[in-house]
Amino acid sequence: MIHAVSLFDESAVMLEPWRDAGHTCWAVDLLHPRGVTERDGVNLVHHDLTYPWLPPFDRDDIVFVAAFPPCDHLAVSGARWFRGKGLRALASSIELCATGVEWCEWSGAAFLLEQPVSVLASHWRKPDCYFHPWEYAGFEPSDHYSKRTCLWHGGGFVMPPPFPLEGAGEPDDRIHKMPPSADRAALRSLTPRGFARAVFEANKRG
Repeated sequence: MIHAVSLFDESAVMLEPWRDAGHTCWAVDLLHPRGVTERDGVNLVHHDLTYPWLPPFDRDDIVFVAAFPPCDHLAVSGARWFRGKGLRALASSIELCATGVEWCEWSGAAFLLEQPVSVLASHWRKPDCYFHPWEYAGFEPSDHYSKRTCLWHGGGFVMPPPFPLEGAGEPDDRIHKMPPSADRAALRSLTPRGFARAVFEANKRG
């Protein structure tokens, strides 16, 4: 049985193409219901990733891992509030990123770790690449918007070639214009489905 894993992931959008291909998928996040539940064919694992998560399967059976550590105290879009948040807020975010990196590297599988433009590059290393959702809107037309996103990857991960929506014109900037709301942070960080599909196509086995 082949497994795909996504860490710090409430939506599990990144796993949808792997699920559709018949892989067993696991989305690990503190916001999931307690225990292990199932939603739309994906196993949802309630776990605080401040602590290690040991999967109930052999790591040699993992084909892909994605990690989306919280960016609350790292994203440069919130730089004006950094000083007021203090060092412990920064430290907690760095620790969660480290957990994501260590788990990805431990898996031995192709992996990516995603963050918006943030100070992580200053505390770790520069991203391996960047992308905007519109670059993969050929897979999902509703993703024709801009949001520069950083990726760190390894384990043989292949960055998919761009597949923009032909004849779509300039992408919009809905992310920057999104009004305040209770779910604004979740909506801003939602994985673009076009990019998820592109990643699968570039990294699937066989």
